[in-house]
Amino acid sequence: MQQDEQAIRDLVAAWMKATESGDLLGVLGLMADDVVFLVPGQPPMNKTTFARGQGNLSQFRLHVLSDIKEVRVTTDWAYCWSSLQVTMTPRAGGASITRAGQVLSILQKQKGRWVIVRDANMLAVVKPK
Repeated sequence: MQQDEQAIRDLVAAWMKATESGDLLGVLGLMADDVVFLVPGQPPMNKTTFARGQGNLSQFRLHVLSDIKEVRVTTDWAYCWSSLQVTMTPRAGGASITRAGQVLSILQKQKGRWVIVRDANMLAVVKPK
């Protein structure tokens, strides 16, 4: 596997691990300062807005599954398409909520390492059966 593709796969794995452990600084370190997040029904989010939203997650235990479908690299730019599932279980008890869907991330190599610069996250609530 190409070295850059592996580095991007490692970035996704680090993001999942940091998310599950509540390591906000770890997650923020994986994105560019001018990152933009696109999610359904919301205006685009920058890094500051993203960080504020993550503070609300401390009341949940998170379990994250990512299945990378495709990584393409061209010089200092790349994209990564994956299926993502996030299960949020209230720490105080109660029913879990699962969101799942597709994610398309655009990455750029900055100062010798890959960071996310744009991310379109199309997760929706999965209704219990």
